[in-house]
Amino acid sequence: MKFLDRAIRCVACLMTVLPATAAMAQADFPVKSIQFMVPQAAGGSTDTLARTIGQKLADALGVAVVIENRAGANGIIGTELAAKAPPNGATLLVGGTGTMAINPSLYAKIPYDPVKQFAAVAMFGYSTSVLVVHPSLAPKNVAELIALAKSKPGDLKYASAGVGSSPHLSAEMFKNMAGVDMLHVPYKGSTPGVSATLTGETDLMFTGVASAVGFIKAGRLRPLSINGPKRSPALPGVPTAGESGLPGFEADFWIGLFAPAGTPRPLIARLNAEINKIITSDAMKERFSAIGVDPLPGSPEQFGEVLVKDIERWAKTVKSAGLKAE
Repeated sequence: MKFLDRAIRCVACLMTVLPATAAMAQADFPVKSIQFMVPQAAGGSTDTLARTIGQKLADALGVAVVIENRAGANGIIGTELAAKAPPNGATLLVGGTGTMAINPSLYAKIPYDPVKQFAAVAMFGYSTSVLVVHPSLAPKNVAELIALAKSKPGDLKYASAGVGSSPHLSAEMFKNMAGVDMLHVPYKGSTPGVSATLTGETDLMFTGVASAVGFIKAGRLRPLSINGPKRSPALPGVPTAGESGLPGFEADFWIGLFAPAGTPRPLIARLNAEINKIITSDAMKERFSAIGVDPLPGSPEQFGEVLVKDIERWAKTVKSAGLKAE
């Protein structure tokens, strides 16, 4: 099964408190506030889901939820902080495919182990990526983009959220399948990468639907393809990559919640149950659909299995692309 991966400025660290409703009791939860550690800049897919679900979780548990963005080093900075946090439910990681499943094979050594130092809590959902280009670029579909890239090897510039990030690996997979050469321009997160494509500093980007849907609807970015097995409800008029010129190309990613290893199982079970309720509510499913995310409820064990399988899957992609980050 394939899964999923913004504010225009790069925000190195932004903290927002999502207060609990006053009527909710706090006695049945062991901490008065929960910190959602988001290892990306504000405004991206991960941050958007963290804020949306954080508010609902605050209401359900009767505690405050603090959103803390710790961007940098391809998500390593914020993830390491969460890994070292006390396992008492006070600090939880909002992690995605990039930080948890790709980084382990991309880096020779990272300061956290996504399997040994974290316990999977609940998956929020998964999202396919969308290929967007600056409106000044001539191609109107993937086939035309491939033709242009082949006519000008290395000239087209694509933005990413950093070396080895989901957008980077999506583009590398695209290059390999299409047989084209394009110039990689890495940024410190998806938000500045999207910004660079908006301004024309780069020509194109593979990014989450949530990051681009507003700019697409405003006419500031042109979508060429949804990179999944089916079209996105958020952008029903945008064809899949297979429909647009590259059959078989799929790049989708997940986002979910993790706790430091050793966090009590009853606490994890409580969080899992509440999040499953939140993401399957009619209001939340409608909101998810608007940003191109499909909710995926399940047990902590099922989420843990997805993590292990995706670590293996993306390791093959990283190896075939010959990538290695410092």
